[in-house]
Amino acid sequence: MEKYLIEVPHDATDLACLNAVRIFMQTGSHFLRKAEWGCHDGEHKAWLIVEVENKDEARQIVPSLFRPDAKIVKLHTYSREEMENIRKFHTV
Repeated sequence: MEKYLIEVPHDATDLACLNAVRIFMQTGSHFLRKAEWGCHDGEHKAWLIVEVENKDEARQIVPSLFRPDAKIVKLHTYSREEMENIRKFHTV
């Protein structure tokens, strides 16, 4: 399993916030029910960290209405050895 950060933006209106939260909660998905929201701080996005097989599986967690704008980022915790050889992971 791999770990992914899912970022799901929505419009910055009261109605958009209400609808986004409602849609997430009504899916019944344990992933979506645990989303973290930034609306109270003016950042109209939801974030989830999930462990799934691949990026496509992570995207499928997002309700279809929000999928086109969702950002999926594979997360990685570096070991000491990897940190010492970090240049191998970057082309610049």
